[in-house]
Amino acid sequence: MKILITGTAGFVGYHLTERLILDGHQIVGIDSINDYYDVGLKFGRLEASGIPADQIEYNKEVKSEKHNNYRFVKLLLEDEDAINDLFKKESFDVVVNLAAQAGVRYSLENPHAYVKSNVSGFLNILEASRKYKVGHLVYASSSSVYGLNKKEVFSTDDPVDHPVSLYAATKRSNELMAHVYSHLYQLPVTGLRFFTVYGPWGRPDMAPMLFTKAILDGKPISVFNHGDMRRDFTYVSDIVEGIVCVIPKLPKDQANNFEVNPLPSNSSAPFAIYNIGNNSPVQLMDFISILEDELGIPAVKQYLPMQAGDVYSTYADVSPLINEVGYKPKTSLKEGIGEFVKWYKEFYIK
Repeated sequence: MKILITGTAGFVGYHLTERLILDGHQIVGIDSINDYYDVGLKFGRLEASGIPADQIEYNKEVKSEKHNNYRFVKLLLEDEDAINDLFKKESFDVVVNLAAQAGVRYSLENPHAYVKSNVSGFLNILEASRKYKVGHLVYASSSSVYGLNKKEVFSTDDPVDHPVSLYAATKRSNELMAHVYSHLYQLPVTGLRFFTVYGPWGRPDMAPMLFTKAILDGKPISVFNHGDMRRDFTYVSDIVEGIVCVIPKLPKDQANNFEVNPLPSNSSAPFAIYNIGNNSPVQLMDFISILEDELGIPAVKQYLPMQAGDVYSTYADVSPLINEVGYKPKTSLKEGIGEFVKWYKEFYIK
């Protein structure tokens, strides 16, 4: 298939691109390469896929020097004309939208960036997918949409009406916008709520990178809510496996089910939402302990109260994804952190 992946200079986008290239698909990747975090890491991911950084210019196609089935274009999702032209030229079979302004805490500082990329940009993806008849649009949502939900296990059948960050609100907006397009135009759309992704090439604003750098530098790590937090840490290859499983599975309308039992996960449109997580939340202090063991250095811990926009616990019910597409996370936290630490030392410690 010819597949567009947005956000290919990003963490999950890089890993998904590598996997789908190896599977033999024709991949076109786009990314704005913004400076929300170190662009050197973003260029490093692109160069690992054979895209030479010195050839990248805005709205110019660059061919991979490693893979003859991968091309990259630097683009902004909110550039309506450029996105429209790309879809018209390429006739994509599938679109996987992973590009977004990420980060819960940064949304407190720069809210406009989230609306531009995550709302206006996603609207352009939806419009182009409708106009040029994309066969399946798969997009990244987030566990953040569960917000103030107090249930022990987060299910896609739960209402998600109380987000606690603008980032989460934009991701929930994506889900609602996607449903509208699926309903009005019969566009097959699948949303994936990611749960705390970690692994090699990870984002430097996430705990694994922040903690590792601080520990190696002998500086204190910030332990929020005094360490009393749980996260459903999910290794990046397990996230990628879930996306790969979902791509060929077109959602079907569930009109009969919806009339009888109108749950948030049901719809009369070709629309679906799944959680992708490890299905096994870990205490933050246990995560830190495993990281200390892998680094061989104890962390200096600075205990702090809960930060605005954070939630106490995330725990994914992934049973629908297991039952319907055969997805099952495989990577233990110890194994995943070990792979992450190995990559970190190779990339950052010369």
